[in-house]
Amino acid sequence: MTVRSPAVAPSLWQRLRDALFAPVDNASLVFFRIAFGLLMLWEVSRYFRYGWIHPQWIEPQFLFKYYGFSWVRPWLGNGMYIHWWALGGLAAFITIGFLYRLSTALFFLGFTYCFLLDQATYLNHFYLICLLSFLLIFLPANRALSADAWFRPRLRAQTAPAWALWILRAQIAIVYFFGGLAKFSPDWLRGEPMRAHMAKNTSFPVIGQFFREEWAVYAVSYGGLFLDLLIAPLLLWRRTRIPALCAGIIFHLINSQLFRIGIFPWLGIAATLLFLPPSWPRWLIHLVRRKTPLASESASARALPRHATVVLSLLGVYVLLQLLVPLRHFLYPGRVDWTSEGHRFSWRMKLVDRQARARFYVIDENVGREAQVNPRTYLRSVQANKMAATPDMILQFAHFLAGKLPQRGVKPLRVEARVMASLNGRKPELFVNQSVNLAAEPRTLRPAPWILPMKEPLPMIRPVDAKPAPAEESEPGAE
Repeated sequence: MTVRSPAVAPSLWQRLRDALFAPVDNASLVFFRIAFGLLMLWEVSRYFRYGWIHPQWIEPQFLFKYYGFSWVRPWLGNGMYIHWWALGGLAAFITIGFLYRLSTALFFLGFTYCFLLDQATYLNHFYLICLLSFLLIFLPANRALSADAWFRPRLRAQTAPAWALWILRAQIAIVYFFGGLAKFSPDWLRGEPMRAHMAKNTSFPVIGQFFREEWAVYAVSYGGLFLDLLIAPLLLWRRTRIPALCAGIIFHLINSQLFRIGIFPWLGIAATLLFLPPSWPRWLIHLVRRKTPLASESASARALPRHATVVLSLLGVYVLLQLLVPLRHFLYPGRVDWTSEGHRFSWRMKLVDRQARARFYVIDENVGREAQVNPRTYLRSVQANKMAATPDMILQFAHFLAGKLPQRGVKPLRVEARVMASLNGRKPELFVNQSVNLAAEPRTLRPAPWILPMKEPLPMIRPVDAKPAPAEESEPGAE
């Protein structure tokens, strides 16, 4: 008589691995590839339409580099125009799925190159585009509705491993979650800077008449906080999916008019749709055409690829990095909204209305001569405004002046700065210790000891300039 050994229950790791490699409908993934390509094509066209290429990268005398990327330089001559024409072609290739992986990889490199050229043009959605284009390189989003699948029939498939969809969902959920977490700041909970943003947009259709009402300010502030925190799980839960989707779309549509942030709201809507069931595009076609949706390939279990553990390990490392990088501001003293140290790459979106003005003083101790320098002599307005509120950029500009201006003697030039800054309607106060020789301060990732702490309290009633928001597109970085 044969005695059967009891079945061994699969471990948590095995269940996770099986779930992430289970085949799911790839319709949602294919839709996102097409939407992403079209949005990138639109973004490229905006750079030519509004003439941003020359003032951003050809005209400036000085560009602010990210730490470790000082070697990144703009192309000479018409190189930047050619570069952006190439990005447009690559975006078109991504849309139609032609040479998909190569096109996506080159687009990632090309867009990230432009992103790294100047800190002054940092935008959260530019950073997100870099991340999404990087992820798309490795996702099988070209196996349907693509030129690649048309030319290579063996490539065609209607399913993809579940991890391909979940890594995109994880990335978008992280953006939402940290965007909501950052809103637990004292200023945001008191309605700032949303109060000022809304007061400048009272011409907003239908609801703009309420934008000066306190209840509306708090409704938008707290509504945005809870939407960011909860939208990902609410979209995944079937009972709350439709209300959450409607709220998310309305949220992005309002942002598109309130903040003039280019393609970000539309990219946000496309990314939000990733949380719907993966076959949703087929059912949408069914509703429009009133035809039975094409059935996807069988979602029965398949043998795990040999590299499954490697893939999941790399995915885990990527997600871990995305969770840790937004938290790095806790390594710096002071309030991040004031110091800006750790602010970037942390999804801290629209949390501050920071005004700052800087004057630099270059002292030649060899002859006892002092010269006052207006940053706008060397910088564009967008650069000067961003620089005055960002310690790393202040330090870079001080080093630039020390190397740019002539000295008469062996002693190096001394550079000091007087920077007055205000945050969310507070009274202006000194931001930088003006007795420090910034030219002698090293550029590191450590906290800048010459940043002064914020002392001014948030005013009880903030005077608001009712000047309406500009109707035309703002240049990237001109927030």
